[in-house]
This record gives sequence, structure tokens and C-alpha cells, in this order.
Amino acid sequence: MIRTVDLRGRALSKSEYNSVLPRANLNVAEAMVLIEPILHRVKNGNESELLALAEEFDGVRPDAIRVPQSALDKALLELDPKIRSALEISIERVRKVHIDQIRQEKTTTVVEGGTVTEKWIPVDRVGLYVPGGRAVYPSSVMMNVIPAQIAKVQSIAVASPPQKDFGGLPHPTILATCALLGINEVYAVGGAQAIALFAYGMEALCDKCDLVTGPGNIYVAAAKRALRGVIGIDSEAGPTEIAILADSSAVAADVAADLISQAEHDVIAAAILVTDSVELAEAVAVELHIRVAATKHSDRIRQALSGVQSAIVLVDSIRQGLDVVNAYAAEHLEIQTAQSREDSSKVRNAGAVFIGRFSPVSLGDYSAGSNHVLPTGGCACHSSGLSVQSFLRGLHFIEYNKRAFTDLVPTVVTLANSEDLPAHGEAMLARMVDTP
Repeated sequence: MIRTVDLRGRALSKSEYNSVLPRANLNVAEAMVLIEPILHRVKNGNESELLALAEEFDGVRPDAIRVPQSALDKALLELDPKIRSALEISIERVRKVHIDQIRQEKTTTVVEGGTVTEKWIPVDRVGLYVPGGRAVYPSSVMMNVIPAQIAKVQSIAVASPPQKDFGGLPHPTILATCALLGINEVYAVGGAQAIALFAYGMEALCDKCDLVTGPGNIYVAAAKRALRGVIGIDSEAGPTEIAILADSSAVAADVAADLISQAEHDVIAAAILVTDSVELAEAVAVELHIRVAATKHSDRIRQALSGVQSAIVLVDSIRQGLDVVNAYAAEHLEIQTAQSREDSSKVRNAGAVFIGRFSPVSLGDYSAGSNHVLPTGGCACHSSGLSVQSFLRGLHFIEYNKRAFTDLVPTVVTLANSEDLPAHGEAMLARMVDTP
């Protein structure tokens, strides 16, 4: 069901590990060509165009793209009390973690009479995308909305695909979670057209956004890439990934269950076990056969685990295993070793790190308090997960008095002339002339 990649006896560089480690075959550039007509239709169209796109791609024509407040209220009123309680617990924990991410204003006295103050200013308006399709993701509503609210973004809109089973509205649990969080601007629109709506805006329907965040399929990723610059984006989130670094102390049933939990998302989800224990690898393979057959989405999971993007990777040692997982830069990385905390301190590249047996990825997906909107496809080597910081911009406020300015005139003039930009220096010297 899942292939084996044997890296024992091979000390490779980061780039060499990347060349042999499994990845999903995604052609975002090809998807960009396919979505170009959609972006054009949204940019130059009106709500009727969005309704037509919904009928074409989602199989349903909503009554309207903007979800009415009555539908939000009804969804919250009819929400299963157990689900509401679980959401409220998770919301509290996510808020607790993200409140600690608030950046403080800081003034640096560069010289007496000269200061630079860094202030963190929220973006004016954000569009938050919540995927639909194979699953419903109220958790993605929480993970997008809460940090934006804590950052004090004044205008927040959510888009989620219309659902045929719910009369063209997004899934009621999505709507209920929006209502629970006080979000009343929600659009029944999905895919590339949702990103285009936020990027361009639409008269009498939706104001243009400054930033768009949230995971989605390859067409959402392609739209983000195509429209980056028109809008800011968090990342081009691709299919979910889990990597597990484990030794002989790990429990095979736990490891198999965690691989399956992420393979459940999509047929192109990536699931990787990196281990120095052949015995564990064999035991996990046996557990996978048993557990996949017994779980609900077995066909989807089996495709994901047997795909090119998934594997059991054998290494000589946990030290080599750390090199492998740092090269791979997984969205989710579990450390299930005898010295899990110590080994986790050597991780440099991952979206989020889950330490020890009782910190599975499922915990982070919902209720640990961490954010589950994370970089995929190896982007964790240069990008972070969604946070309060994602919705803030650092602005410098510079203030020098006359004496501090005067002392610096020769330095600035010298540097300006060295770059053959004399007008920069002249702007300094102009202020040396006394004025009434």
C-alpha cells in the first residue's frame, strides 16, 4: 500500500534529499492557464457571472452570492450543541495562543533627538477562504478569523463554496462558526472565483480586499499566485502533508493512525514515516492494511498512501532522520522518539512540530490552540504558518530634531554622492539654510 524509500548508507545534501523524497505532482502553472478565463470573468462581470460560475463548478445556483444574516442566525440556532461546545472550547484555546502573538510598539532612540518608532498596523480588509468539497472545515474558519480579529482588522469577509445539499449556501456548520465568531459578511463562492472576487472586488456586492488567506485546492493556489500583487496572500497552500520521525520506541498503531488521519483529506495528501527501525516500519505497514480497510474514507486514504507523494523512509539514525525531515520541511511534523523533546529542538524546517505520543496532528488541527493554516510543499523552509503577524504590517515612524539632523548631514550627503544621487544630499543641505 505504501512504498519504501531506503536512504540507509546515503549521506546526502539538503537538495539531494529533496530530489529523492516523495512529493505530490502538482502543476500550478498549468492550473494558472486554466483559471485565467475565470479570473477575467470575475474581474469584468457582476453577480450574475458568479452565479453562473457556481452553477458550472459547484452544480448549484445560489439565490444570492452574499449569505443573508438570517441564514447565519439559523445555522447557529440549529447547530448541534455538542459541536457548538467543541467549537467554543477550541475558539478559547486558539484565542489564548494567538493573543500572545500581539506585537508591541517600540521606539528606539538612535541618537539624542532622533527616534525610530515601529508600529504594527493591521491591514484594512481581509478575505478569508474556507474550502469545501470532500469535507467541511469549521476549524479553518476559526484559524483564519481569530488571528485577524486579534490583529484588529476592521473589515473581515469569508468565502466558502456553495453546497448543492444546502440550497446553494455554504455548509451550515461553516455558517454557524462564522456567526459564533461575529462574522456577518459571508459569500457563497468557491475556488479561483472566490480569490478573484476578493482581489478585484465587485460593485454593489463586495469591496476589494488587501489580503487573502486560507487553504484550498490547486485552483485556489493558482489564483493566489496569479493575483499576488493585486492582493497580498498568506501562501499557496497545497495538499496536506504529515511527516513522522520515529524510532523503535514509537507505537506502530499510533503512527499508522496519524498517517491515515492526514491521508483522509485528499487522494494527493502526503504521508511520510521516517524511521531508523525496520521493525517499526514493518509493523506500521501491517497496521495500515488493517486500519485503512476499517475506516470510513478507505478508498481515498488508500490512494493517498499508495501515491508517489507518500512513503516509509528508512534511515541509519535519528540524526540522519532529522536531516531528512529538515530537508523535506513538512507542513506537519511529528516527533515520536525516545528523546522527542531533545530531537524536536533540532528541527529547523516545519510548519508545526508535534512532540511525543500525546501530541498528534489531530490535536493541532482543531483544539491545541496552534494554527493549522501552514505552509506546504517544502515552503516551511522559508515561510511560517498563519498568525496574528500575518495580518499586521510593521511601519517605521522617523522623527529627528534639528540638532540630530544637522549632525547627520555630512554622512547622508557623502552616501548620496557615492551613489550618484546628489539630489538626495541637496534635500539635506536645503534644510541647513536658515528660514524665518
